[in-house]
Amino acid sequence: MPQRGPSAAPAPGPADRARAASVRGIAEELARMRGPLLPILHAVVAAHGYVHDDDIPVIAEVLNLSRADVLGVVSFYHDFRRTPPAAHRVALCRAEACQARGADATYAAATDRWAGSTEIELGEVFCLGNCALGPAGTLDGALHARLTPERLDTLTAEWDR
Repeated sequence: MPQRGPSAAPAPGPADRARAASVRGIAEELARMRGPLLPILHAVVAAHGYVHDDDIPVIAEVLNLSRADVLGVVSFYHDFRRTPPAAHRVALCRAEACQARGADATYAAATDRWAGSTEIELGEVFCLGNCALGPAGTLDGALHARLTPERLDTLTAEWDR
């Protein structure tokens, strides 16, 4: 009977065997949990900073899922980054309350300052629950209130060194 779909030949092995072994260990440890895929992906991100393309077939094999199943979950949730993280992360609130307090100017200044930076990643969030003290944002995960372009410069001054 002719085979349908992709080749039955195994995929090439991962480039980083130590990482693959680590990911396999994480997946095998958590595989018995109910609904193990999300906890495994979170653990991989916690251990390695991101989910590499080579991690996907390893996790799929351990959980007896297709690569498409794992990739679909990884690509759906923005928490599962697929590239190494920048050294610093800035996330600025873009919701209405913060916009009313000047978030657009702060975001524009931050975009101008860090455009093209590989060391600082700028993102946006939609409400941090800190509306009364907006514009709000997080710098490396720490919540900050009443952010202005000048305050951002002060808070991140040591990042440029």
